[in-house]
Amino acid sequence: MSMACLYAIEAYGPDAEKLARVVEEAFDEVDRIDRLMSHYRADSTVSRVNREAAQRPVAVGAELYDLIAAAVHYNRESSGAFDITVGPLMKAWGFFRDEGRVPSAEALAAARRLVGGGYLALDPVTRTVAFNRSGVEIDLGGIAKGYAVDRAAALLRERQIASALISAGGSSIYALGTPPGRPAWDVTIADPVDHRNAALTVQLKDRALSVAGRSEKSFESSGVTYAHIMDPRSGRPVQGVLTVAVLASTATAGDALDNAFFVLGPEGSREYLRRLTGIEALFFMPAAQRAWTVVHRHGGTTS
Repeated sequence: MSMACLYAIEAYGPDAEKLARVVEEAFDEVDRIDRLMSHYRADSTVSRVNREAAQRPVAVGAELYDLIAAAVHYNRESSGAFDITVGPLMKAWGFFRDEGRVPSAEALAAARRLVGGGYLALDPVTRTVAFNRSGVEIDLGGIAKGYAVDRAAALLRERQIASALISAGGSSIYALGTPPGRPAWDVTIADPVDHRNAALTVQLKDRALSVAGRSEKSFESSGVTYAHIMDPRSGRPVQGVLTVAVLASTATAGDALDNAFFVLGPEGSREYLRRLTGIEALFFMPAAQRAWTVVHRHGGTTS
């Protein structure tokens, strides 16, 4: 368990003793990233940034700075659909402590005033992070799990492990090589309506699968189901999408993009997808009761 989810690694190699040791190293790497980036841990660097960055620029290490900069890039490219400053909204809706509640108009307005990529000021020379308004905070939960999966995969690759499947809670997965005697890893995407069933199976080889779904965290109020995936622009949980699955070259990219596409929806994602290469996005919609697929490869988009 790390980052509030179960990490699992299935790996193959000729030396069982070495394999077990390397897999443990990979799990240790995940824990290291959790200690660095968790906003739940008071001693993490991210928590220190959240406490101090409104008063003064906070210097962070190159690794954390680069991930925050990547998150800011996805924020800009998605026109604000992906936003690591969404924490106040998550708290207002009760998702931070899994309470679940519809906030008052006043509470929602107060939270919205603290959300927006424009409140972050990054200095690449000094590697500092500053907030332009008191009360702003960053939450890397929408990208850090994928990054941890990528780091685990990189460590396995560095240790000459050529065959492994790394999963963070089943929502961020990277396939390293192939399993013995097979052309690819078969990974199942669960039916978003009934998780006992499979919606489809994808084949992965040196590629990531990231899944964002409304069933992960949700609550019901007055007959309406509110999921934890927030539209930072409206300040409200996204409605009308069940699940988005993204195939990408890295789990970091997939982690950010599945949230952005979930917020944008299949039609709203088209323009963004046209600017990306090698990304496949699958949208599971409640109204049509079927999967929408938007694929962009080398300049061609299909549905």
